[in-house]
Amino acid sequence: MPKEAVFTMKLDAELRDAFMDAAKHGDRSASQIVREFMRDFIKQDREYLTWLKGKVDEARADIAAGRVCTQEEVEEHMDSLMAELERKGREAAE
Repeated sequence: MPKEAVFTMKLDAELRDAFMDAAKHGDRSASQIVREFMRDFIKQDREYLTWLKGKVDEARADIAAGRVCTQEEVEEHMDSLMAELERKGREAAE
């Protein structure tokens, strides 16, 4: 398998020119910056998936332990929270 590969993409000419200009001013090649963007995106995706898996695991543990709410209880709680936020908003506007 080759160590390097070519990546071709279509983009607006104005965006390309602005990007190339910014890369030049940063004394870096466009390829360096795109590789960094790609690495950061992959890292963020992995971090998000790890976070999401943790949340799913927590939710499953809550369900297994019987820590659940009915739809009606959730709606009542959210209605209460929304009413409190609306009240605070009115007070702040006065």
